[in-house]
Amino acid sequence: MHLPRDPRAPGIARGTLRLILAAHDLGGRLRVAVWDTDPRIPPAFSADVDKDAVPPPDTEGGRGLHLVRACADEVGVSVLRELGASKGGKLLWADCGRGVAW
Repeated sequence: MHLPRDPRAPGIARGTLRLILAAHDLGGRLRVAVWDTDPRIPPAFSADVDKDAVPPPDTEGGRGLHLVRACADEVGVSVLRELGASKGGKLLWADCGRGVAW
């Protein structure tokens, strides 16, 4: 699914995912991956960041990935080179669902 750069995009993605999982009677373990063209790894997905660290309350953004990292069972990142159709950038992923009912 391609989402535009819009503040409503995360909510649309969550709602779409819930609908797809319910329609196919799926649950259990789930891997969610997001790709963008910026090769920089966000602080929340850096290997040396504390999983439970919370950004300062006056921060303009950046809380979403910290929430993902705190709630996910496992996270990872792959920096992509300019090969094939990906056009470089990065792929962030999170595994969720150990013991969780969707």
